[in-house]
Amino acid sequence: MRGQYAAGGPHSTSGLRPAGGPGPAGAADPVGGPHSMGGPQPAGGLGPAGAVPDRAGAPHPTGAPHPAGGPAAPPAPAPGAFPGGPELFRLDPAVAHLNHGSYGAVPVPVARLRSALDEESAADPDRFFRDVPDRLAEARGRIAAHLGTPAEGLAFVANATEAANLALDALRLETGDEILVTDHGYGTVVTAAARRAPLTTVALDPDLPDEDAVCAAVLAGITPRTRVALLDQISSPTARPLATPRLLAELRARGITTVVDGAHAPGMLADPLAGTPDLWFGNLHKWAYAAPGTAVLAVAPGFRPRIPAPVPSWEAERGFPRAVEFRATADYTGWLSAPEGLDLIERLGAAHVRAHNAALVAHGAELLARLPGLRPLPYDERLAMRSLRLPPTVARTQAEAAALREEIAARLGCRILVWPRPDGGGVRISGQIYNRPEEYEHLTTGLGKLLDRG
Repeated sequence: MRGQYAAGGPHSTSGLRPAGGPGPAGAADPVGGPHSMGGPQPAGGLGPAGAVPDRAGAPHPTGAPHPAGGPAAPPAPAPGAFPGGPELFRLDPAVAHLNHGSYGAVPVPVARLRSALDEESAADPDRFFRDVPDRLAEARGRIAAHLGTPAEGLAFVANATEAANLALDALRLETGDEILVTDHGYGTVVTAAARRAPLTTVALDPDLPDEDAVCAAVLAGITPRTRVALLDQISSPTARPLATPRLLAELRARGITTVVDGAHAPGMLADPLAGTPDLWFGNLHKWAYAAPGTAVLAVAPGFRPRIPAPVPSWEAERGFPRAVEFRATADYTGWLSAPEGLDLIERLGAAHVRAHNAALVAHGAELLARLPGLRPLPYDERLAMRSLRLPPTVARTQAEAAALREEIAARLGCRILVWPRPDGGGVRISGQIYNRPEEYEHLTTGLGKLLDRG
């Protein structure tokens, strides 16, 4: 579950509310905490193979993200159900699954294809595994076309945490080099960075009003030793863009290598590799409808020879990406079936899916914001996730957040993310085509009663 804030590093910028960032209550992921100036800077960042459409991570037409507060707008009408959406998934109808951002969900067509691949493997293992490298290359090409990036710069990996470790190993940092992260970074990713170099941790107040404020805070955190910036494309607990094309350009102008954690980008953003980061990784098993354990790592040309093979294999001599993807006798069915998830989104109408999910979660956030003590955080209207702050005495610790999360699940039958913070934590909800407006209404009514009870 992606939602854990990083622990502070040796440096922290001033002027922003520092103390303890939020993290996922009872996270199920492995436990963990995330140039310039002489460092190696291979030419050419990542970018789409062709023309760039509406750039993901860029401001929406009226400025991203929307600040919370201001005069109350009239309630927006609840969006209608997505035709056939719930029937595409095998989710328990007795549970309101409002936390797609943590684990995703696998649509029936993807699950059926994966099952067929498993049967194929069982019927003739010799042929299946002999053909795996070439079939992975074909699947990778289809994924790359959806993401708008060259297939030769993309590799399948198990998840964003694995990708982060491979990317960080390619940096070849020297003694004294530092990595800049924020306190919104995902715990295991930040921990991986801390194992390789000292960290400068920028404390970002969750209430920073807009992209200008985020950019200013991150750039103020740069030190003379900063060689790398490791940033979330969309912060997990607070659900807002951080590594925008504008910020990446500012970092590049200062000679800093950019590594972007795009865990939530594929499937939710129209152009997930906007801004040409040097190294980027994203999960396909969230918004891209792939099976668990499916992610991709995208690498600019100058860094590709440096990406290490996770294990020695018969493809090791082929270099990136084949040396990264082939793991000998392993389960490749999730990766081979992954293109079907993005194909499904296209068949449903990608723009329609994104707009529906964003409108649905906006409706849910509007309902929750009517509860006394709940306050929406600044948001980007294109995203299918929203976060709200809880009252100051609620979810102050990991244990308190976990207890509230489990009480919401047990009493209300709702799955959401609850993140802790010493001055009051928050909740994050998601919108997906299987959700219905009445699920958010049920959550709002029930959460209000739980909070009133104290």
